[in-house]
Amino acid sequence: MRWQYRTTVLVLCLLAFFVTYFARMAISPVIPFIIAEFDVSNTRIGLALTGMWLAYGLSQFPSGVLSDRYGEKQIILVAVGGTAIASLLLAFAPVFAVFVVVAFLLGSVAGLHYSVATTLLSRTYDELGRAVGIHSMGAPIAGLVAPVASAWVGVRYGWRPALALALVVGLPVFVLFAWRINPTEPRRPEQPMRDRFELTVLFDLVSRPAVAFTLVIAMLGTFVVQGLLTFLPTFFVDYHRYSATLAGTAFSAFFVVRTVGQLLLGELSDRYGRDLAIAGSMFAGAIGLLGLVVGQAPVTLGVAVVLAGLGSSFFAAIDPRFLDQFGTSERGAGFGLVRTCYTVVGSAGSVGVGLFADLFSWGTAFLILAGLFSVTFLALAVNWLFDLGY
Repeated sequence: MRWQYRTTVLVLCLLAFFVTYFARMAISPVIPFIIAEFDVSNTRIGLALTGMWLAYGLSQFPSGVLSDRYGEKQIILVAVGGTAIASLLLAFAPVFAVFVVVAFLLGSVAGLHYSVATTLLSRTYDELGRAVGIHSMGAPIAGLVAPVASAWVGVRYGWRPALALALVVGLPVFVLFAWRINPTEPRRPEQPMRDRFELTVLFDLVSRPAVAFTLVIAMLGTFVVQGLLTFLPTFFVDYHRYSATLAGTAFSAFFVVRTVGQLLLGELSDRYGRDLAIAGSMFAGAIGLLGLVVGQAPVTLGVAVVLAGLGSSFFAAIDPRFLDQFGTSERGAGFGLVRTCYTVVGSAGSVGVGLFADLFSWGTAFLILAGLFSVTFLALAVNWLFDLGY
């Protein structure tokens, strides 16, 4: 088969997403070392990472507006290059307050990528679910590589070199994207950007019943996933008494499942419908999280990690569900807006799980996450059963 330009776009978008995700995932395995050096609590480190994910969410909508004005290529380049530089600055943070500020900066630049890349793919592919599923694999692949690499470097050389790894992976992808991707025609190059931020227009986009329903599902699911991405390695260390290296390996296994799950769910959503794929994913996630708490045997925990990974793969189906609700001219700003909404709310998963663990226990914290996945599954089931049309 002849290599096509659209394949180049898809592969390089995937690699760019890999970079922006790698930088954030490199933090989780070395959280115990960061806590020890700065002498902070789980809640405080969770709050710092919530700030990073909050910034990631807040930049989604502006990224869509900026891509409509300047084209997708320029924004993705800023995202990749900015992520690499911010990761280096984070590695040199002298005190915890600086760490918090730079983590917020890292989230801001990393968040410029996903919405813009997805709208770029919507220009290029008719099989959007499949393309989004493949593109989304950049996250779990990064989640597979980053925890092992970060844990290995962190144990031997410290957490600072571990965080600086993002610079190593980011620079080659920046060069490739700049070299191989053609400039894209802006969708709205002449429209003043302030017009895109009018509250009535924004409210109209998110208040459509199907969009609002999808948004609630995405918010709850993202809260769960965010808690897992921040604290799953720490959960294995503190609750199951795993070593940091073994916990990092389990975290990588979680991302192996997400890698396959993203592709399967994207394909499933194209063939059999978005809701079936989303509901199946979240049901698996609820069972998996319950298994992580009550399971003790390695086999049981392994199955639980697989199910939790499938639950965390729902983005490959829910993002096309959003795009199905928007017209072509609305996709840049509209998709960026809903991404901002659900990632901002979902970012509270980091501080939420840290707080639950400090106030109660790690077991209780993860049972709460299992309950949230169950709520989303039931909402989708009721919507289908009674044909509510959301």
